[in-house]
Amino acid sequence: MSTDTPALTLTIATPAGVLVDHLGIVSLRAEDGSGSFGIRVGHADFVTLLRASVVRWRTADDIQHFCAVDGGALIVSDNGSRIQIACREAIPGESLERLEADVQATRAAQLEARRRARVDELRLHARAVRQMVRFLRPDASSEGGIPVREETSE
Repeated sequence: MSTDTPALTLTIATPAGVLVDHLGIVSLRAEDGSGSFGIRVGHADFVTLLRASVVRWRTADDIQHFCAVDGGALIVSDNGSRIQIACREAIPGESLERLEADVQATRAAQLEARRRARVDELRLHARAVRQMVRFLRPDASSEGGIPVREETSE
């Protein structure tokens, strides 16, 4: 590719930070609700919502790069010379095989973190219930259970 050819610039950002910042690229492929599409220099400006998928782009040195995105918004602007992607989560990779392994490892870690959070939440809930029982029925803790109050008839 000659140096005279105008290039696209790509930015990929998540709430945690910018993963790709104004990188010069030749083309990009992504996927939205209507299917897969490609973008080259001069593409019409537009906005679309991405599906959870792998975004691919090619740089001027003919190297293909990948990034798994968890949905997000893609904006093409400046008369088709600028592409911006904003998403909740993105995992960059240099090969599809490595990216797949990274995505699986990230998902496994997220599932484990959610599981631990659920366990901690249940423990906290049980502790709060026990504390409320102790507060509401102070004599329950000495007898090892919740006492039954006897009703007297007068």
